[in-house]
Parts: sequence; structure tokens; C-alpha cells
Amino acid sequence: MKKNNQSSVSRRQFVGQTAKAFAGIMILPRFVVGGKTLNGLKMKAPSDLIQLGFIGTGKQGRSLTNFFLKTREIKINAISEVYQGKAQLTLDSIKEFYQKNTIAGTYSDIIPVYNDFRELLALKNIDAVVIAAPDHWHAAMAVRAAEAGKDIYCEKPLSLTVREGRAMVNATRNNNRVFQTGSMQRSWNEFRQVTELIRNGYIGEIKSVKVNIGPPPTPFNLPEETIPEGLDWLKWLGPNSFTHFNSELAPPITQDVFPRWRMYSEFGGGKVTDWGAHMFDIVQWALDMDHSGPSQVFGPDNDHKYLTYQYPNGTVVTHEPWEWSNAILFQGSEGVIKVQRGKVETTPASLNDKIIGANEKHVYKSENHYKDFLQAMRDRTKPICDVEIGHRTASMCTIGNIGYQLKRPLQWDANNEQFINDAEANALLGRKLYNEWAIKI
Repeated sequence: MKKNNQSSVSRRQFVGQTAKAFAGIMILPRFVVGGKTLNGLKMKAPSDLIQLGFIGTGKQGRSLTNFFLKTREIKINAISEVYQGKAQLTLDSIKEFYQKNTIAGTYSDIIPVYNDFRELLALKNIDAVVIAAPDHWHAAMAVRAAEAGKDIYCEKPLSLTVREGRAMVNATRNNNRVFQTGSMQRSWNEFRQVTELIRNGYIGEIKSVKVNIGPPPTPFNLPEETIPEGLDWLKWLGPNSFTHFNSELAPPITQDVFPRWRMYSEFGGGKVTDWGAHMFDIVQWALDMDHSGPSQVFGPDNDHKYLTYQYPNGTVVTHEPWEWSNAILFQGSEGVIKVQRGKVETTPASLNDKIIGANEKHVYKSENHYKDFLQAMRDRTKPICDVEIGHRTASMCTIGNIGYQLKRPLQWDANNEQFINDAEANALLGRKLYNEWAIKI
């Protein structure tokens, strides 16, 4: 095992160094009159702002800070990050936002950076947390956040295993928390339109669905590299057993790329959960299966060229390539719908411009995934992609990966969230969380 002297830097030293390095990070307080507008958005008075903490501030987490800041409804009070350079990039990004939008500047203090997210959870001035750490961390973080009385926005896929996802749902419910899963396509017009077309029967009975996303994960097999300065590798691993460092898991701060930890089964579920958490999510939504799931999974075998799911009503969903990438093809008895981000094609073509009538079936409408979460916090209601929905979608993806691994038919009991009479498959529904990171499952 290679040594990393930087890993021993204490949190107090890190926070102190961060405070010195970013002494000018926060714009001085500016009085904001409630009701004033910026870019057409009504500004919240300072006393009405929701106080957020961000856990994990890599490429996705940094983007989320900007999405939430653009709502003009939040204040970022703290971040937790185990890679110092990424924390700095995020602080720089926040600073740039306030420099460009000085009317929104309501900060007077430095944003503290914590190496251990539990210290952030202990803060009284945090209403909710945004979790954008790697998938292997989600359950350990979200369960503790719920127990600490924080509302939660957590990136998709919701969890690494089915049992961890159920633990996240239970912790949310037991502690009366609001939880939004980061499946933001549900707040996009094209996916809501497609869902309502299908729910209202405009292409008849759905016979089959093709989902074109990337491959399942593989076991971690990359060579060992030197741990970079400023990265606490043991904290990055957290609940996982020890794995040596490779930069594909945590790229250098000079590379603005999504890390590839998601392609290795120890940390993620490959593209099946990465893009599947978006596209299978829309399948679940359109088929009105948000609180259930398929009843059979067929791993690629002699009878099934592609990973195949079957729902109790007979609808078949396959994970297979077709002309569009990261897209869905719904085949109905009376028509076809193809959808990907920003693009919809229908047969008949007249459905492209179809307006769903007031007396027809409608789904939850959210115009902005982040504002929807904040409003749900204020109203103490469920947002558009509540934790149960996120869990069910992640479960569909995960049992698909189990199908890929076992390469044989599996019977799935969605009510009890286990395979029927299959101890080998059921053993893959969970994993051991190491050290102090175990949660009740």
C-alpha cells in the first residue's frame, strides 16, 4: 500500500488553510428587498433563504451548487469534500456566481470545508444537504443526514445496492424528512409529455420498450498510482474495503471530466445505473410503476440476446442498442414514441404537438427540479422524485446488473424486494459496509 502523507492532514488544519486561501471568497452582505427580481426570478429575503450544505463537490457537486444558487432561494453554509483541490474549485465557482450576480450576495462569512461530512451534519445552520459523493457513499451519508434532521437532495442512482436504498427510504420516513432524488429528467417537458401521452393511451397498449444506454460494470482492475496531494483516500473509500488509488476514480483537478468510478462494481453500477437511473426512471414513470417494478429479469442467455425485464402485465423492456443513444423507444399497439434529451419523435406524427386535455391523466408537474425540492421543504410534501421513486428506479437498474452477472432467469418479488427461491441472487442485494460506516438495513 502506498503512503499518502496528505491524508493525515487534520480537518482543523484543512479548514484553517481553506479559510486563509479563500479569505476573500464571500461577497460582503448586501441588503436584498423581498420581492426584487433578478433575471425574471423573484428574490427571497435573506431570512427566507434555505440553508444548504454540500457533501461531495467534484464535477457534479460543483454543477449542483450553481443550479441551486440560480434558484435565488438558498444560501450555502458549508461543504464537505475529501479532495482539497476540488473543494477549492467549488469555492471559486461560488465566488464567481456572486461576482456576476452581486444583487444576490448575502454572505458575510467564509464557507467552511469539512473533511468529515458528519461535522457538517452537526451544524445547526444547515436545513438540508445535497449529496453528490460517489454511489458507494450514498446510503451511509443519507441515512445519517436523515437522523440528523436534515432534508436531502441525493444524486442518482440513489444507492449501490437494493438493501441500502430501502434503508434510505426507511430513514427518510422515520425522521419525517423531505428527499429529492437527482433524476432531473422528471422536471423536463419532453419526458413529462411522453409520460402523459403513454398514460392516456395515445399509442395504445405498451408492448415493448427499448432502452439504449451503456454497459454494466466490471470489477475494479486498474493499476495502483500515487495518491495525489490533498486527497484523503481512506475517507474517499469510506464504507468500502481498501482499494488502491487510480486516477480514473478521482481525476486530477486539472481534468474537467466525470470520474470513471461508476464503471466499477465496487463503486457504481456502470452505465446501467448511471444512465439507467435516468432512462429506466422514465420507463417506470410512463408505465405507472413508480412504487413497484418488473417481475422477471432475464440475463443475456440463449433465449434472450439482451438483458430483458418483464412486468406483471406482460410489457417487456430490453436494454439494447438502437438508432438513438441514451434514449427510449416505446412500442405501442397503436403507435411509437422515441425520446431522448431535447428530442421526441412520434408515430403518428400528430402526437408531437398533442396537448393533453384538462380532464385527461396528468403527472406531477415540476418546471425546475431544484426549486421543486425547496418548495417541498417549505410545504413538507413529497417532491417530484421522492426517495421511494428513486429507490425503485435504482432497484430496477441493480437487479438488471445482477441479471448480467448471473446470466439466467430471475423472478423478482417487487413487494418484498427479493428474488423468489434464489439465495444466490438475494445475496447480491446487499454488501458489507466497513468500519464505522455501517447502517441499519
